[in-house]
Amino acid sequence: MILTVLLVLIFVGALIFFVASIHRLLVNIGGDGNSFLAKLRLGLRAIETETGHLPVEVTKLNETLSNTGAGLKVVNTHLEGTIQAAVKQKNI
Repeated sequence: MILTVLLVLIFVGALIFFVASIHRLLVNIGGDGNSFLAKLRLGLRAIETETGHLPVEVTKLNETLSNTGAGLKVVNTHLEGTIQAAVKQKNI
């Protein structure tokens, strides 16, 4: 009987020890404002705030670059014509 009580006390003591160890680890990860998880959350929120305007700007940029690409195709066509005219003049 005494051995059983002693084994139960040892088991409960070991259980308390390991639960306390796990609790300390979890507090270090995300328990208070100085924890790693809190710092990560703060950093991610800052990134979200700083990059929140990008979807609107990227849409504008895509439109502008598409227009620029179309304009460059026209310039390329004119340059090809100019080069061909210059080559014809050289041959004459």
